[in-house]
Amino acid sequence: MTVPFVKAHGARNDFLLTWSAGAPAADHAEVARAICDRTAGIGADGWILVTPPAAGQPAAIRLLNSDGSASEISGNGTRCAAALLVDAGLADGEFEIQTGAGPKRLRLLARDGIRFEFEMHMGTPRVLSTDLETLNVPPAPVRGLAIDVGNPQFAVPVEDFDFDWRAAGAAIERHPRFPQRTNVSFLRKVDAHTIEVRFFERGAGETASSGTGSTGAVAAAMHLGWSGSPVTVLTPAGPLPVRDAGGLYLTGPAVLIGSGDFYYF
Repeated sequence: MTVPFVKAHGARNDFLLTWSAGAPAADHAEVARAICDRTAGIGADGWILVTPPAAGQPAAIRLLNSDGSASEISGNGTRCAAALLVDAGLADGEFEIQTGAGPKRLRLLARDGIRFEFEMHMGTPRVLSTDLETLNVPPAPVRGLAIDVGNPQFAVPVEDFDFDWRAAGAAIERHPRFPQRTNVSFLRKVDAHTIEVRFFERGAGETASSGTGSTGAVAAAMHLGWSGSPVTVLTPAGPLPVRDAGGLYLTGPAVLIGSGDFYYF
């Protein structure tokens, strides 16, 4: 059977988008693992099923990570779905998308062909750790904050990235403290309005950027007294601006980069 897709990336966090009506009647977790495989599949950090708006209801998305696990939300992935909806003439201006973490409002700021820029209301993060928690993980114990941004985050403040943060991220993701696993961010203070971050995402591993990870890192920086709004998050894929205005708003790109059919057997 074939699985139609549009490939997109939000700040180099890439996703395969399929209209829900075109999704195969198969185990979607298995399809996600197959289509996201970077050698035997098309390759992506996740697969998103997109349901168009209808009967007064907003568009909706369902996200599966590249390992087949379900995720409540991806900020970058939601912007990619928004780009698909705008390109299909199903959305424009300001609109909502229903996610596993509830409805999220997006505003189209700019469009240049297949390149889009959106501001997305990420909601109000909940810092679940009053103080820094210590987790005993290899290669060395880490201290961080557990944060809920619609999906679980663990934000680890660091002085630099000159350590094996990927190994630490993999160990934190599956630590017993997080029975449903967690996303991990490592944040470094640059100045009162700038942080630098590295990401290790639940079900996908290292990513060049993360919308929800950036949101959690900003919440951590504010909780620690490092930063005040607005905050620029420096990611390996470029800067992502975040502002606090009755919740955190993140501005970022989304680019449609190709389409086709995946042969799934």
